[in-house]
Amino acid sequence: MGVVLVRGGVGPVPGAAGLKLLLDTHFLLWVVLDVPRLDEFDWLARYRPWGVSPVSFLEVQYLAELGRLEVRHTEFMEAVGGDPRFAVDEVPLLALIRHALPLDWTRDPFDRLLVAHSSARRTPFCTLDRTIRERHPLLPSELAS
Repeated sequence: MGVVLVRGGVGPVPGAAGLKLLLDTHFLLWVVLDVPRLDEFDWLARYRPWGVSPVSFLEVQYLAELGRLEVRHTEFMEAVGGDPRFAVDEVPLLALIRHALPLDWTRDPFDRLLVAHSSARRTPFCTLDRTIRERHPLLPSELAS
């Protein structure tokens, strides 16, 4: 039994006008919680509003279920969605999956989907994850090394 892809290949997904940066979930949490470590990233303000993937909301819920943080998920989503510092950006699921399929260098499903989101939008991804920074070409210049 063969599988045939009927629609086009992987390319940029239109939308997200003005989106200059997509935040990793950890950066999103640091901003929301006003973690002092953010002082190391004073350049971050130049990229506002910061893009947030709905995938990060799912990752936050997952971390809460594991007991790694306490959060009221609905309130968290509403707070981020209503905060002018953030722009929640939705990529169509099929496009997200198309961009995620070739990313076989990570086994973390959230990282894979967030990098796919960055790729689909051709938007730099703000992360400190070493593997992502080594493998993903779209990083803010301040993190590219």
